[in-house]
Amino acid sequence: MALNFTDLPGLYAHDFDTVIDVRSPAEFAEDHLPGAINLPVLDNEERARVGTIYVQESPFLARKLGAALVFRNAANHIEHSLAHHEGGWKPLVYCWRGGQRSGSFTWMLQQIGWRAEVVKGGYRTYRRLVYRFLYQDPLPHRLIALDGYTGTAKTDLLVHLNRRGVQVLDLEGLANHRGSLLGEMPGGQPSQKAFESTLAAALCGLDPARPVVVEAESSKIGTLILPPSLWTALRNAPRIQVQASIEARTAYLVNAYNDILSDADRLRDRLSPLRFHRGHEVVDGWLSLIDAGDKQALTQALMEQHYDPSYAKSSRARRAEVVAQVDAATLDDAGQKDTAARIERILDQL
Repeated sequence: MALNFTDLPGLYAHDFDTVIDVRSPAEFAEDHLPGAINLPVLDNEERARVGTIYVQESPFLARKLGAALVFRNAANHIEHSLAHHEGGWKPLVYCWRGGQRSGSFTWMLQQIGWRAEVVKGGYRTYRRLVYRFLYQDPLPHRLIALDGYTGTAKTDLLVHLNRRGVQVLDLEGLANHRGSLLGEMPGGQPSQKAFESTLAAALCGLDPARPVVVEAESSKIGTLILPPSLWTALRNAPRIQVQASIEARTAYLVNAYNDILSDADRLRDRLSPLRFHRGHEVVDGWLSLIDAGDKQALTQALMEQHYDPSYAKSSRARRAEVVAQVDAATLDDAGQKDTAARIERILDQL
């Protein structure tokens, strides 16, 4: 009997030892339940082959081949990946729709004596629950937005606040992007579905009775879109504004963005398209600083001529209340710790 989960928090609160995704590696790579392991009973090529036979020849032949491949691969997983588990092990298994792939694998596990169960509806059920949580239900959390010009160390301040016991939501960390024109991170961004999975899991792990500090963002982080309920809550959230001098921000960004500032070709590719917005003279000035290898001058110029004007324009369109301002004298580690402590005191009064 497959287990029927009716809401996302209930699914995340399962009491199983391991969650096993038996879909193909390609399906798993696009998205999966957070914390799940991938033990495919059909690999990418096998899945495509069975599907082709199903459509072009006959469902019977496809099922016959599929059964042989599924049981062969499942046996290999049991002999190797799962061999260390004792008799009391309790795994939760799912495939695309809770059908033959997960059902066959779960049956084998149960015959051994393991307390395996299947997710009714499989991954499709999970996606429906994620979609309902992020796109249909109102967000139950009270957000406080950490705002400020580019280079005010907002992402690092979230880390310090979290260490102090404050609830935070690191959207840029979940999106693997620093949220700006030059914000690409090694490894690239996850798929939209994978981003939503980790986002939903993070939100379900937060206490709605306590405020959640989140960095003020636009509706997109890199290529990823914030779900409507979160974007609406963030846009209307009261703001704590972090302020710092241009010198402090420059010093911080030169260190934080050293990877891309050291990649002249990548910088040129990212900045050259801004000629339409900032003009040829301004962009040519940036390119000259790239050629000169002057990271500090380039960083300050980008803030003064691009980031700060963009921030000022977007700020004028916001209606959310600024409840406090915090002046950061420095943005080194000591300065961030001091600023985080002052933000925590402000939160205690809200």
